Amino acid sequence: MNETKITKTPVLKPINNQMLLPVVPIREGVLFPSTESVLTFGRKISLNAIEAAKNTKNLVILLTQKSPQVDLPQSKDLYRIGTLATIERTLDSEGRINALVKGMGRVEISEFISTRPVLKAKAVKLVDSIKQDNEMKALTSHLQSIFRKSIHMGKPVEFINFMKLMSGVTEGELADQIASTLSIDTNKKQQILETTDVKKRIKKIIEHLTREMKVLEIEKDVVYKTQKKFDKSMREGVLRERLRTIQKELGELEDEEEVAQSYEEKLKKITLSKDIKKKISKEIKRLRSMSPNNPESGYIRSWLDTVFDIPWNTDSKVKTTLKRAEKTLNKSHHGLKEVKDRILEYLAVLQLKQKNGKDKTAHVPTILCFVGPPGVGKTSIGRSIADALGRKFTKASLGGVRDEAEIRGHRRTYVGALPGKIVNGVIQSKSMDPVFMLDEVDKIGKDFRGDPSAALLEALDPEQNKEFEDHYLDMPLDLSKVIFITTANTLDTIPHALRDRLEIIRYSGYTEDEKFNIAKKHLWNKQLEANGLEKKDTKINDSALHYIIKRYTREAGVRELERTIGKTLRKVARKIAEKELDSIEKTTLNIKQLKDHLGPEIYDVTLTESENRVGLATGLAWTSVGGDMLFIEVALTPGKGKVILTGKLGEVMKESAQAALTYVKANLNKFNIDKKVFETTDVHVHVPEGGIPKEGPSAGITIATAMISAFTNRPIKKDVAMTGEITLRGRVLPIGGLKEKSIAAHRAGSKTVIIPQKNERNLADVPDVVKKDITFIPVSSVDEVIKLALC
Repeated sequence: MNETKITKTPVLKPINNQMLLPVVPIREGVLFPSTESVLTFGRKISLNAIEAAKNTKNLVILLTQKSPQVDLPQSKDLYRIGTLATIERTLDSEGRINALVKGMGRVEISEFISTRPVLKAKAVKLVDSIKQDNEMKALTSHLQSIFRKSIHMGKPVEFINFMKLMSGVTEGELADQIASTLSIDTNKKQQILETTDVKKRIKKIIEHLTREMKVLEIEKDVVYKTQKKFDKSMREGVLRERLRTIQKELGELEDEEEVAQSYEEKLKKITLSKDIKKKISKEIKRLRSMSPNNPESGYIRSWLDTVFDIPWNTDSKVKTTLKRAEKTLNKSHHGLKEVKDRILEYLAVLQLKQKNGKDKTAHVPTILCFVGPPGVGKTSIGRSIADALGRKFTKASLGGVRDEAEIRGHRRTYVGALPGKIVNGVIQSKSMDPVFMLDEVDKIGKDFRGDPSAALLEALDPEQNKEFEDHYLDMPLDLSKVIFITTANTLDTIPHALRDRLEIIRYSGYTEDEKFNIAKKHLWNKQLEANGLEKKDTKINDSALHYIIKRYTREAGVRELERTIGKTLRKVARKIAEKELDSIEKTTLNIKQLKDHLGPEIYDVTLTESENRVGLATGLAWTSVGGDMLFIEVALTPGKGKVILTGKLGEVMKESAQAALTYVKANLNKFNIDKKVFETTDVHVHVPEGGIPKEGPSAGITIATAMISAFTNRPIKKDVAMTGEITLRGRVLPIGGLKEKSIAAHRAGSKTVIIPQKNERNLADVPDVVKKDITFIPVSSVDEVIKLALC
């Protein structure tokens, strides 16, 4: 309905009990009695009915369709109750008729007479049922009240006409007039039209009108909040613009044009490829064309700042010689001969390439990976390498990194995007050829955010890292001059693809002599400074330093040794602080003072047994934190020839025990073991320290020796340690980690170490001080082991 007018309904004169009138179907909406509206008709069936109304004094029946989609409605498609209306005026318009129609009353169709060409029906007039009581008065008053309130809240109605008719009309007419203004579905309006009980009709109208008012309240609240927010944003915008103007006048803020100009000047000063320059210039143009209030301008400025922070054309200018580099490495670290030799070889290659002009850029040929137990100097040597090469040093710890974006950066589409650790490290070093240490590469995590180790593949590949692309930069960065050094405690957790790009240099544990020299030359002075002491305040004699190493520490590295030295120096610092400064006496720490500072000794001088024992053999083990001693006990109990394994052994070690038992069983006569005794005896193999997992095949000959000792009742020599894998036929196979195991045997006080024949070549890696104190005996069969180990 295009327009609604409320007029006072004239009193109808009775025509007949039934009226035969043309029917005009309405697709949507309802015309209520006592209201008038302009309707548009265009369908043939409607136009025929309006034409026929000329013969019925312009009276028609308006019936609403059940479904607005029906174009040619039949009687079944129309509601049975409609509105008796009079057509007061019509206006033709391009095949359509606009008619001013006024509702006269409710009618109910009793019978449809014809459907073509004019839809006609007999109808009976319906009379309103009104019960005048207090409830009716209250409902009428309430309806008028909320209707006025809805108009004040902005309900779209013709206010003047309605106010004129708010008095002097019946309750039914009032209800129909207000119902015509409701914004409800056609079927709900039809329900109101069909309600002849005025009291029920008013209740329905109040319910719908109340719901509309709730919606109007919500809309009003939303409009108010939106306007308030808009006013606040507008006010903030004006204030920011004024502040910006003031800051410009005071010289505290650069204009966008000035900022863009400064970026262009920076771009001119650096040498870049054409593509990279083009990309940077494009971003500068975008910045220049943007409004200062556009939040994206901040993102572009951050990106440009990062780009110009990269030291594109800056290389290390310090040139070093092999002698100077060797001197620097020896000064900062004791031992580590293989590592130092590798660095000097690398430096020699670079110098030869530059000298012969074959490689002006001197790209790094390989990526080094230092693997070894904690505390052996893997991380600290990185800075020493940088000093030896005269390059900048930067470091990134990868332990616990789980997000690939931490390595390669975030896309600029994300809020708060930043470059990754690789780009940040280069920026911090302020050089394109730093020594870049990636610490703890074996402790990188992996989850739903990606695999960070995969992001390192490009950066650590000498063939690819010339065009490394960080997600934030989104353009190639040349990393070919960077010396990447990675560190790890173990290679097991490093993916094969990444490990293939690394040149592995293994660190073994330090010998006692090496620890002594490290403590005397480096750790002592370092801890003096850390605890606020000077060299004149206290000293330590050599015997006391050896005592700390033997009795208070037992490790592959020197971290615990450094902490122990620090602990005793803190005791000294406290005593000095409690005295007057002028009465400080020089103190030389001895063993007695150490006991006062550090308490009782933690470790014995040796781990070996004090006497030869039956069924107790000493083996050697390799762990990620260095070599260790492995004591294996065998006890025999009456039974059925079963083997019992305890001590938290891994699958491989359990298999070694089974192989050793099978070998003994197959050679009972050779070792003079009674077959009947063997079959009626259970063998219990136990490895002490059951809370520590133990794995590997290298304990095979140790288990076999302990078993044979238990069955033959022959003691095993206390100072003999052994390592080697056993086969069912008694052959001794080679093992790994001989250097670490040898250092552990030396630390424990063993005098003889039995090793596989094929590991004899690995003795070249064993420190001379270890080979001096230990006799290494290569063997190829268990028979040789038994001859050497048993008394």
